This record gives sequence, C-alpha cells and structure tokens, in this order.
Amino acid sequence: MANHSDRLVIWPGYFDLKTSRRAGRRVSKNRAVSNPTLDGLAFAARTAGIRKMKREEHTCHPSRPHAKEGRLWVSIQDALKATGSTSKEGILQSIGDAWNSQESETRAAEKAAKESGPKTGDKRGRSQRKSFKSGRGSKPSERRKRRK
Repeated sequence: MANHSDRLVIWPGYFDLKTSRRAGRRVSKNRAVSNPTLDGLAFAARTAGIRKMKREEHTCHPSRPHAKEGRLWVSIQDALKATGSTSKEGILQSIGDAWNSQESETRAAEKAAKESGPKTGDKRGRSQRKSFKSGRGSKPSERRKRRK
C-alpha cells in the first residue's frame, strides 16, 4: 500500500453496529449503523461536509479479509476543516452522527408510510389487506361448526 500522507482511509466497518470495539468498530453505538456500506459512508461523509474523497470498491480491511467492503480515501485538510475536529476520531464521530441521523430519518419515513396504509389507487395493497380480515369461520373450531 502506498503512503499517502495527505489522505486518510475510512472503512465502513468502523461504523458497524454489530461488531464490538475490539473487533474494529471505531465509533460509539449511538453513532454506529446497522449494515454499513461504502455508498452509505460516502453519502454520510458528504452530508458531514467532506467534499474531497475517493471511493475504492472491493478492497478488504487487513483484519477482515473475508469482507470486501471497500474504503473511502478522504483529504485530511478538507475533512478537518469541514468537521471542525482536530483528529481522525473526531472526523469519524461527525460522520457517524450524520449517518445515524440519516438512518433514523429513513426509518421514521418508512414507519409513517407503513402506518398510512396503501394508497388510494393501490388495488393490490387493499386486496391483500382485506384477505386477512375474513369475517366468519377464521378459527378451526368455527369451521367445524359450520360443516355440521
């Protein structure tokens, strides 16, 4: 690996909620996300204000050779200026905050869409919903009574 003194590497595994700190997570659990991807990491870094970055897909972290998660090269000067931190850990924390807030907003939007039910013209959604509401004889004992 070439030495790049003006860039730092950020791996999606740093933000994995399922892994422990010992296994490689670098942010706290309230800043971590479930199933981190390189696309999500790049989007979260852009949301945190970092503009100069390079994505490198299908690369493995040295301690996780089985997972080809990819990595994100970030300009140190741009990242420090954008996040207002003084270290790599501060940069990771700000990216984690941005990523976690994006994920929570997405979950809230999905929950609201699910609670609102199917749309007016969605015949398939309405028919599926009605099929579970069979009026009479839904229990086996009631079906036996009907047969007699």
